Amino acid sequence: MAEVKVKKEANLSDPAEVENRIRELCQQFPHGITDQVIQNDMPHLEPQQRAMAINKLLSLGQLDLLRNSTGLLYRMKDTQSTSKMKGSDNQEKLVYQIIEDAGNKGIWSRDIRFKSNLPLTEINKILKNLESKKLIKAVKSVAASKKKVYMLYNLQPDRSVTGGAWYSDQDFESEFVEVLNQQCFKFLQSKAEVARDSKQSPMVQRNSSFATSHEVWKYICELGISKVDLSMDDIETILNTLIYDGKVEMTVIAAKEGTVGSVDGQMKLYRGVNPILQPTGLVRTPCGLCPVFDDCHEGGEISPSNCIYMTEWLDF
Repeated sequence: MAEVKVKKEANLSDPAEVENRIRELCQQFPHGITDQVIQNDMPHLEPQQRAMAINKLLSLGQLDLLRNSTGLLYRMKDTQSTSKMKGSDNQEKLVYQIIEDAGNKGIWSRDIRFKSNLPLTEINKILKNLESKKLIKAVKSVAASKKKVYMLYNLQPDRSVTGGAWYSDQDFESEFVEVLNQQCFKFLQSKAEVARDSKQSPMVQRNSSFATSHEVWKYICELGISKVDLSMDDIETILNTLIYDGKVEMTVIAAKEGTVGSVDGQMKLYRGVNPILQPTGLVRTPCGLCPVFDDCHEGGEISPSNCIYMTEWLDF
């Protein structure tokens, strides 16, 4: 035991061994390690030795220094990005690192300025240079039509940036959504009709009229009406609009793990329904369902003369 301890102390006295061990820890924890992780792994390492090893790795460009809510993080630098940034100055590397940390949600130039403390003119110059090298790209966000977010060139933008399948060049594809709405409802209606024509018991008919979101998704994909790849979440969004319209009802059942369309041991089932009674004329008007009806009066901020819902309803 004494020999092992002496050997460990001898290894820790070698700066190269300490640096190698820190690299190994960074590989084990790709999201980054803290000083505490290093201390726990090498409790006999002096703080000065630890600082020297970290500074050496930082100066060699082998580690990235990050900051989170708990303090500093050390992360192994991506070798590909390191080779791409070869020859860049420190300011350009800093801006690239900030954009890289933002991931596929991107970051506004204003936030880059806040995090880097660089002048806006310098940031714009760096952004153009990085774009010309195809290291980053600017993506228009549906959240703000006149602003762009920056992310790494090879990343696929998050749905919160592009708006997902319902947006094309920042424009909401209302006709596409309406077609999907109609086709999903048509599929559920046809399934309900088949169940009714089966002449089985009412309970069996009801159960067989349900369809999973995976079945609806498969039907829509086979129709080939979408130019973009639709996910199960996209189809469930459409089905939710049908529920709000009172055309579809949903139930949740337990499902075996691994069953197609199940999530956390549960599966959503949908069926088309027909209202027992047609709504009265008043309910069909915008005023009949308006949540701010009591605040609506002529001359006010909400009034019949400038009500967009009433205008759309009268324009049928």
